[in-house]
Amino acid sequence: MMAAYHDTEWGVASRDDRYLFEMLLLEGAQAGLSWSTILGKRENYRRALDAFDPERIARYDEAKLAVLLADPGIVRNRLKIRAAVSNARAFLAVQEASGSFADYLWAWVGDAPVVNQPRNGADVMAHSELSDRISKDLRRQHFSFVGSTTVYAFLQAVGVVDDHLVGCPAKSPRQAT
Repeated sequence: MMAAYHDTEWGVASRDDRYLFEMLLLEGAQAGLSWSTILGKRENYRRALDAFDPERIARYDEAKLAVLLADPGIVRNRLKIRAAVSNARAFLAVQEASGSFADYLWAWVGDAPVVNQPRNGADVMAHSELSDRISKDLRRQHFSFVGSTTVYAFLQAVGVVDDHLVGCPAKSPRQAT
């Protein structure tokens, strides 16, 4: 599962708002846990969170939150579940202000991925000056679970930052919609 994710998805530059929202929520859910745990629960999250539809999630009420807290297929952390709702609202506000979340996100890097040249795992950063700035801005806009380390992992996942190791076959430029 992890190898397939790495080889086909991780680091592919995406400008699809629904996918960006999905990855932002999943990275937030991962905080303090392993990515393999979240990746293994991804389909459950898609089911539980209405296919990561931010408009629907933004309207979740206390009854829906209670259902989510009882769902064994997802991480049942009250703060993370509430963050999904507040992040959906913040995401929609960014879309409205910027035209799309992708436009907002990619503007931070001049619409071109940051390509790092790590030679081994020790060369891969946990956060950067870029993730520090984006994290701060997202928190200013009322996002939760968007610390710099989480944001850096998000940037890597959606291809804004390419941290594939030098020599990795997946390092070649890959674009998604």
